[in-house]
Amino acid sequence: MAGLEEMEQPRPRNDPAAAHRGMPGSDTEPLPAPRGPVSTALDPAGEPTLGEVRLPSRPQSAGIARRLTAAVLLKQWSLTPQLAEHAVLLVSELVGNAVRHTGARTFGLRMLRRRGWIRVEVRDPSRGLPCLLPVQETDLSGRGLFLVDTLSDRWGVDLLPRGKATWFEVRIADR
Repeated sequence: MAGLEEMEQPRPRNDPAAAHRGMPGSDTEPLPAPRGPVSTALDPAGEPTLGEVRLPSRPQSAGIARRLTAAVLLKQWSLTPQLAEHAVLLVSELVGNAVRHTGARTFGLRMLRRRGWIRVEVRDPSRGLPCLLPVQETDLSGRGLFLVDTLSDRWGVDLLPRGKATWFEVRIADR
C-alpha cells in the first residue's frame, strides 16, 4: 500500500488481558474506562492499530466498529472530537456496505496512523468493487460512499489476494 511508509508504530501493551480476543456480545455493551495509554475498550474485540480485528458480518458489528474507532481516535491517539465523529460515521458506512453487499461471514477493521494522516480500512473477502453513485435529495439509501467521498480527504479500494480493503484517509495535525 503506497504512502504508508511513515506509519506510526503502536505502543506495546503489557496488559495480560490483551491476549483475550473474544467479541463483545451486543451493540449495547458499555465500553470499559480507559486504563494506561490504550483503552481497555479495545480488549474484547482486539486492537485495530496492531492488526486486523475480525468481526462477524452482522448489523450489530457496526456498533462495535464505531466504538473501536472512537476509542482509538479519542483515547489512544488524542484526536479531536469532530474528527472522531466523522471517522465513526465513515466506518459505519463502510461496515454497512461490507455487511449488506458482500455476503461474507466476517469482515476486518484496521486503523493506521502516520505523520499527518489516519487511515481506516474495512476488509472483506468479496472482490466486488463499491460504486460511488450520484445522490439525490429524495434518496433513502445509497449515500454511504457519498459521505465517505465528502468527509474524507482520500478513499479507495485495494484489491487483495482474497478480497478487498475499502479505506479512507483523513489529514490530522502533526503532534
